Amino acid sequence: MKSHWENIYSKKGDQEVSWYQEIPSSSLDLINKNSIGKESDLIDIGAGNSNLIVELNKQGFKNLTALDISGKALERTKEKLGLKADEINWVEKDILDFEPRKTFDVWHDRAVFHFLTDETEIKQYVDLVSKSLSSGGLFILSTFSSEGPLKCSGLEISQYNETQLVELFGTSFELKSCFTKDHITPFDTKQNFIHAVFSKK
Repeated sequence: MKSHWENIYSKKGDQEVSWYQEIPSSSLDLINKNSIGKESDLIDIGAGNSNLIVELNKQGFKNLTALDISGKALERTKEKLGLKADEINWVEKDILDFEPRKTFDVWHDRAVFHFLTDETEIKQYVDLVSKSLSSGGLFILSTFSSEGPLKCSGLEISQYNETQLVELFGTSFELKSCFTKDHITPFDTKQNFIHAVFSKK
């Protein structure tokens, strides 16, 4: 899996991948509408070459962690930040191999979770989020909906609706909000995402 993503980020520019957003407005809105403090420990899962970390840094967030399986993707984001890259905690790791040394206040995942298709891996992810968030912490998830694509980047994906997400995460989390929204790709096509915000019980 790592070689797949290193290859993608080595060969394709920003506008050549479907998930790219110049301004990640959906994620920023979800973060800002939930009144998350600038001192909060926030981790972006699959930070890749997303501009979310860049924008949050501009907004003054102090404790940001960017995790991605691809070192090349993280290097590209560091280049965008310039000297400010030193203010970010960078983690090059497959999410299923991630062993956090602390708990987070906010766990943000846009477009990583749906790449997990094996039940064991999905359960492992659910358990990881549960133990990695502090009490009252927020889990912000944006993943392909039941109306979304069947594949992404040549890989099989999983689709979700609200009921399925609550069944998966409801043991440790309370659902605060959930809605679907089309993402318009750089190729002017539509991908339907389901956006959910959970609070750790």
